[in-house]
Amino acid sequence: MIVTKLRIGDANTMMAEGGIQAADKPNDSPAIHFLDAFGGGHFAAKPELVAKLVTKAPEAIQWLNKLGVEFDKEADGTMVTTHGGGTSRKRMHAAKDYSGAEIMRTLRDEVINRGIPVVDFTAAVEIILDKNGRAAGAVLMNMETKQLLVARAKTVIIATGGAGRLHYQGFPTSNHYGATADGLILGYRVGASLLYADTLQYHPTGTGYPEQIFGALVTEKVRSLGAKLVNIDGDVFMHPLETRDVTAASIIRECTERNKGVETSLGKAVWLDTPMIEYKNGEGTIEKRIPAMMRMFGKYGIDIRKEPILVYPTLHYQNGGLNISDTCATDVENLFAAGEVAGGIHGRNRLMGNSLLDVIVFGRNAGINAAAKAKETAVPSKLTLDHIEKFNKELEAAGVAGDTASPMLLPHYARKDM
Repeated sequence: MIVTKLRIGDANTMMAEGGIQAADKPNDSPAIHFLDAFGGGHFAAKPELVAKLVTKAPEAIQWLNKLGVEFDKEADGTMVTTHGGGTSRKRMHAAKDYSGAEIMRTLRDEVINRGIPVVDFTAAVEIILDKNGRAAGAVLMNMETKQLLVARAKTVIIATGGAGRLHYQGFPTSNHYGATADGLILGYRVGASLLYADTLQYHPTGTGYPEQIFGALVTEKVRSLGAKLVNIDGDVFMHPLETRDVTAASIIRECTERNKGVETSLGKAVWLDTPMIEYKNGEGTIEKRIPAMMRMFGKYGIDIRKEPILVYPTLHYQNGGLNISDTCATDVENLFAAGEVAGGIHGRNRLMGNSLLDVIVFGRNAGINAAAKAKETAVPSKLTLDHIEKFNKELEAAGVAGDTASPMLLPHYARKDM
């Protein structure tokens, strides 16, 4: 059974645009992909997880292709691949700049066609344990009626995504409305350990203007097609395909320390010279390769084929998360985690295209291993929530107990003065 806080498909995956990495071309290999990903994450990732990610990548692409994902292809059927920041080979497979939406469309159809039960608008608010401390289900809450439900299960997979809607450090975010780090809390409260939960990724190119789409993602694919970052003096101040942390830091430095940003009503930003794409690759490239970007800005009278756009870093990805093994198991028996809620796969910085790959490789991995574990697990009898009382006592002892309810299921956007 799938239980989802919003609707099935309401996830950061829907907004992933640039593509999905896989080393499946003659000049590439999983070993080279490993070096790019491991180095790009500052060598902080768990090597066994990176190895799983890169070795299963070509198989993941073929699986998606057979399910019906419409990847960009040449006339002879060869998949079109491009560079991403920090990649030494062209291994980015995309479906224009709707890659995540296209993958989600296909997988959602597969769920429906297979008759897998889906419970929408229902959030998990607590993991349930059995008398032996193993995960045995979850307490669910209907988001509309607030009714509480109990789901009993032999195995549980947490796949709740990221934390962007917490707006760390006051940044705007590219994340969907439900990304509030609830999975970290659910896992931690029952004893699953966290891995560098302090490490967040700020995507270097969030929309800096206009206000209506402030913080919305401007895919890295724009830069992989040839657009460069330009300051107020018209100078290109860095290589456009550095890793995301380096690029974001460079933009922030340009706008603060060097005072070379462009002043807007929302703060400072830098130019991304999108017309360069057509100049380099020929007329029609933008409409063919990044139509979503063209439409997003076109709604506000900005033709990215003819005028540059303003960008500034936006809170994008939760690099840390629940600590998992290469079977996606957490420290709590029968509790698994997959996707952005899991830590250790990307180290302290994630390369473009490895998040869509992560959700496919580790989503399948979690499903396979959770199903195998369920076959050898008896139906849990005595269910318990004793861990809540234990956790509350730890909070009191640490002097951090408060009235704040957790997990926070939706962001608080109500004005404080009303």
